[in-house]
Amino acid sequence: MITLFNYWHFIILALIFLIFVSGVFAAFKQDKPKLRTPMIISVSLISLLLAGFSIVTVDKYTKIVNLYKLDNKRMLSSEKIMYSGIVKNDGNHEVGEVVFEIKLVNKGHVTGNVKAGSFFSPSGFFDFFSGGSGKLYKPQQVKEEFIVARNLKPGEAKDFRVYLNYPPYFRSTSQFSKIYAH
Repeated sequence: MITLFNYWHFIILALIFLIFVSGVFAAFKQDKPKLRTPMIISVSLISLLLAGFSIVTVDKYTKIVNLYKLDNKRMLSSEKIMYSGIVKNDGNHEVGEVVFEIKLVNKGHVTGNVKAGSFFSPSGFFDFFSGGSGKLYKPQQVKEEFIVARNLKPGEAKDFRVYLNYPPYFRSTSQFSKIYAH
């Protein structure tokens, strides 16, 4: 995962570093030496948690990418489905990586085209250790992620085309697409 830092990242990380330094300074001012180590460990863990959450939050609110003209075409000869579209950076900061996630969900059970083992496949205790090898089951959803763009400048758009294996037993499929910016 590539993430580009902007000035908001550096401001937040500087504030968290100040909290960390003040916590360590307060720990060394303690009269009891037994309290120093737990205080330093606590301040370190809190600072790491704050840094992790703040990076994710700043990414969410500063890196805004939208999906336009999403289209799909099913290729029966190769049992694939092709998705094409445009991703555009609508934010004010550069985006390092754009990930397109597509999820296909089979709605064969709605049309009555389902057998008893489609949703529940019985397993035993030893299947946990063997990985269930040799079992034939048909998953009712397929989820794939594709990196469709890298290093998008503010206002820049980029075309993409991705191919996904389409299970031949799917009927009347629902499609859900999401886009993530890092």
